[in-house]
Formats: sequence, structure tokens, C-alpha cells
Amino acid sequence: MNTPVAMSAITGDGNGLRTHKLGAFTAGGLNCWENWLPLASAALYGQGEDLHVAIWPGSRRNTDDIIRFSARESRSYVVSVAGLMSRDNISDALPAADELRASADDVMADGGSCIALPCGDWLLEPEVGTESLRIAELNHRLVLEARHSLDVAGHYLRPDVTRLIVNRKRQTTTEFLD
Repeated sequence: MNTPVAMSAITGDGNGLRTHKLGAFTAGGLNCWENWLPLASAALYGQGEDLHVAIWPGSRRNTDDIIRFSARESRSYVVSVAGLMSRDNISDALPAADELRASADDVMADGGSCIALPCGDWLLEPEVGTESLRIAELNHRLVLEARHSLDVAGHYLRPDVTRLIVNRKRQTTTEFLD
């Protein structure tokens, strides 16, 4: 499928907390520790997200548990995109580059890119320590099957008891009231 998609993350304010159609899927994404925020995830689930993109600086410790849990909870595919960074990647153009290198670990981000199935099993296990292009085929039917037993934004949702309100107004650091 060669469908381009613009991904938004909540970084900044709720205006970017949106999903996007991508073929049969409704895709959404969060950045870094936002992937651990239950209300941010719930906002995406409420928009029908069934393909989640989790973007990380890169660490298998972030992908081993949270990616599989997110897939199980949402009954969605979860794609973790994680970077690699070593001390050698610190550019001389950065201010205090020598000091940064001196205090940095040899490997600061070890990767961990992976894909979890809607049941939480691995489609592609986390890969660390190497750059690669990984390609997988996603079957939307697996989302529908998984949601027959639990759909956290569907038949199990209790809007009579709880609900989430998302403020999509753009936020600023300064507001003037005359």
C-alpha cells in the first residue's frame, strides 16, 4: 500500500491528537513517553485508531512491554519506530560536543523497532543495534476479530459512567485579555 499519511502527535497541545485514514486502517501516533499516557491513548481509541505508530528515541526497554500491552489493550496493530544513536553520532557542530561525548554512553539509543499484532504477539520482534528496513503485511481482519471480545472504544465503553473531553484549542505561552 503506497498511501502517504501525515502523522500527528500530541506534543504541544490537543490539536494534534488526531487519527488519519490509511487504507482500511485508522492510523494515529504518539511520541516518546506520550505512548505511556492512558488518556492520550484513549483519545486516539475514541477516534477509531486501529494502527498505532509509537515513535521513540530508541530503547528496547520501551518496546518489550509497552508496545505489546498497547496492542492488547487497543486490539490494534502497534508499530514501534525507534532510533539508534551512539556517542559517535554526536556532531562536532553541536555546542559542547566534546563534553557531550565525554558524558555519553557508548550507545544512547539501541533501537527496538517492531510491530505487535492486535492480540499482543509479535509480528516483527524488536530489533536492536542495527539499521534496517523492515516490511510487513498487516491484515485488518485481525483487528476486527480481536475486537469481538473487547473493544475499549466500542461495546465495552461506558459513556454513561466515564468520558474523555479533549481540548483541541491551540495553546500558547501568552494570552492577553483586554
